Amino acid sequence: MRVYEAIVKGLEGIGVGAAFGGAGENAAGLMLALKHSKSIRPVITRHEQAASFMACGYAMFSGRLGVCFATAGPGAFNLFSGLAVAMSDSFPVLAISGFASRRWTGKGALNETSGVSRTPDSQAMFAATTKKSFLLTDASKTCAVLEEAVNIAFEGRPGPVHIHVPEDLTDHGVSVDNFRPIELQVKPVLPDPARVQDVAETLVEALEKGKKVLALIGFGAVKSGAGHELKQLVERYQIPFATTLDGKGIISERHPLCVGVFCDSGHSAAWEAFLDADVILAVGNSFAQHATFGFRDDLFADRKLLHINIDIGEIDKVYKADGAIIGDARLAIGALLNKMSDMLEPSVASDRTATDYSDEHIHHFTGKIHPGQMAQALSKRLPDNAIVLADAGAHLAWLGYYLQIAPGQNFRKPGGFGPMAGNVNGALGVKLAHRERTVIVGCGDGCYLLSGFELLTAVQYDIPVIWIVFNNAEFQLIKLYQLQAYHEFGLVDFGNPDYVAYAEACGANGYRVETQEEFEAALEEALALGKPAIIDAHITRLALPHYSASPEGVVAGVAEMIAERIRSD
Repeated sequence: MRVYEAIVKGLEGIGVGAAFGGAGENAAGLMLALKHSKSIRPVITRHEQAASFMACGYAMFSGRLGVCFATAGPGAFNLFSGLAVAMSDSFPVLAISGFASRRWTGKGALNETSGVSRTPDSQAMFAATTKKSFLLTDASKTCAVLEEAVNIAFEGRPGPVHIHVPEDLTDHGVSVDNFRPIELQVKPVLPDPARVQDVAETLVEALEKGKKVLALIGFGAVKSGAGHELKQLVERYQIPFATTLDGKGIISERHPLCVGVFCDSGHSAAWEAFLDADVILAVGNSFAQHATFGFRDDLFADRKLLHINIDIGEIDKVYKADGAIIGDARLAIGALLNKMSDMLEPSVASDRTATDYSDEHIHHFTGKIHPGQMAQALSKRLPDNAIVLADAGAHLAWLGYYLQIAPGQNFRKPGGFGPMAGNVNGALGVKLAHRERTVIVGCGDGCYLLSGFELLTAVQYDIPVIWIVFNNAEFQLIKLYQLQAYHEFGLVDFGNPDYVAYAEACGANGYRVETQEEFEAALEEALALGKPAIIDAHITRLALPHYSASPEGVVAGVAEMIAERIRSD
């Protein structure tokens, strides 16, 4: 058995079902090993960066290992963006890349990245973007290195790992004579009973004294599958809850206790509930920039923070916690609920009315499609098992505000690293991990144009994803930032191709829509197709998403920005 054959067989044994990569001489043996795999579906992308994003997508909601690969040198370096996403967003991903033959080290061989004689040092570069990077130096260590790598990927807070495979280990005559199955030993991060007791006592005391408690739920809770436990907790004690953008739908957004999304482009009801709260129970939160109104120093000045996270490094990173539980969110909430149930009877159900933002009236006076109305229409037509991915841009704010997600559905933005086109491409990985589920991408035209050739990949491998392109022929968020910061804008306009002709040239379906009615008809047809499709939606430039630099509201946020401008001048 040759080295790459051993790697593929080892990955088969731990349930990997897809691998995404770019073609190349140093990856040739891996490509052939994947060709002959009976359980791993290989996908050769048009660009290796897309492969890294697809590996993230494969791991995103499945909890399985995402795998990407590339040839040595420039191909391998194209994986870095996806590995950064996996690192920041806790996706277990394995990257495999070639490495120039070691007998030529320092001679400037093609694609050499040894770090010798003015060649790039890929070992240092991959070490900086993963939990651990390995250089395989002996074929007999293949299984040991692979086993260590995948276990590190899943250990504690998941993340990316990487293996270099030198070309000389793929030579004829080099074999793995000691193959053994890979043992994946994923140990749950159990909450410390003492910490659970401490947080339970704080919450019970607050509830008994009539203090206002708000649950703030992030993506860590989604990853751990903590929805059932969280629903039990908030309903038992009638605790209202807000979510981050990535926490949307862990409990139905139409639940009476839901106050919406808490972030700078979120719902005023969530802002008000946060400001009114005495205690915040944050579950699976990293307190990212937009979720904290730019890391506001005073966000927790008048309220207690109880923080639950799988990673002790997240505790006190941004805001000092008054109590913390380190552990898997589902296990931590389950333990917390059990402890509180011994200490406090259920609360009387309050008379609350659910808010449906997909029915909120939008004033619209231009001829083109309003992006908020488009998000509302999408919300009402989502299949029960749908996954909606947003990319980086103004469209994210519209989807985050008006798209309402229920359990069984999922929503995801580009995450902490936030690359444009990350989810445009990552959607293919999501779909291969969840073949029975509908996968829809909402993206700006700027995002799509960075990576549109992967539509050919979707067609070639029959991966039915729907892309909704919010087409306004400008980088709108950059333009708005320029206007706010510099009082002028520039270099933000661009042209778009004929997306319908492009889709048809690739073998997909394309729709150009210029009215709300045309969009709704195209969406319904695309949902019924079962093949890749692009909806080119021509939206107005005049609509501005909900935004405030302050949780106290838009007026307060504008006042703060004006005051800051005066101080800086």
